Amino acid sequence: MNYHDPVLKAESIDALGIRMDGTYVDATFGGGGHSRAILDAMGGSGRLFGFDQDEDAKDNIPENENFNFIQSNFRHLSRYLKLYGVNTVDGILADLGVSSHQLDEATRGFSFRFDADLDMRMNQNADLTAKTILNEYKEEDLVQVFSDYGEIRNSKTLAQAIVNERRLRKIENSQDFINMMGPIIRGKRNRYLAQVFQAIRIEVNDEMGALKDFLTNVGQTLASGGRIVVISYHSLEDRLVKNYLKSGNFEGKQIKDFYGNIERPFKLITKKALEPSQVEISRNPRARSAKMRVAEKK
Repeated sequence: MNYHDPVLKAESIDALGIRMDGTYVDATFGGGGHSRAILDAMGGSGRLFGFDQDEDAKDNIPENENFNFIQSNFRHLSRYLKLYGVNTVDGILADLGVSSHQLDEATRGFSFRFDADLDMRMNQNADLTAKTILNEYKEEDLVQVFSDYGEIRNSKTLAQAIVNERRLRKIENSQDFINMMGPIIRGKRNRYLAQVFQAIRIEVNDEMGALKDFLTNVGQTLASGGRIVVISYHSLEDRLVKNYLKSGNFEGKQIKDFYGNIERPFKLITKKALEPSQVEISRNPRARSAKMRVAEKK
């Protein structure tokens, strides 16, 4: 299965600073590319836990006694690790967003390239789907989703069009939805559609809420001197990651202790986000928007 070509694989593994006897987490297992690289670096020692809520990811589990797969959203990282008797780990890697497999699997409804049922669930046992959002959300809630998560400039016009359309007929599949959007698309068609689909996907999977929970878990679970490596693909994710690693909160506010010293729970290893080389982007175009940030727990 061509699941996912790991972005910034060599750079992310190097940034983890892997110890052979360490305990590590691949918080977004997916196709297992990053996990296999971590296992190789550990050389048959240590422990690696891979998290993924997608049922399809189980097909990629490596046969390795040092690896444990946990089918769960990474927002529950600390709780599941404790079930394995693990309270702290030496490194955590997260490659955020949707995988190539999910985009290329037409039936999942993640991509506007295919005519498919409007699903977009990463966890296929979850209740909320894209179809539910488009057919049941209030107009003002749709405006907020498209504005906040897709940065759609004409979010109000789009939301009104959706509400008008569903009064006539239920929006069932991606082609119905795309056809409906035709007259209101602004700018480059594919970019507009990508932003709309991204916004809905983020809402379906509560991606921003999950990321906040995950980062809070990182602060609690990472051992002193341990590394956190996060690869993000859009500004909303990157801003949260940047703020949290810089200040320990999601607003990026400087918190001072009793003596007036700024409290920084992490030491930034990358002052500026690392981006893929042109060679990697030419080989894997989906890497073009990736930004990698690395920090060390104090």
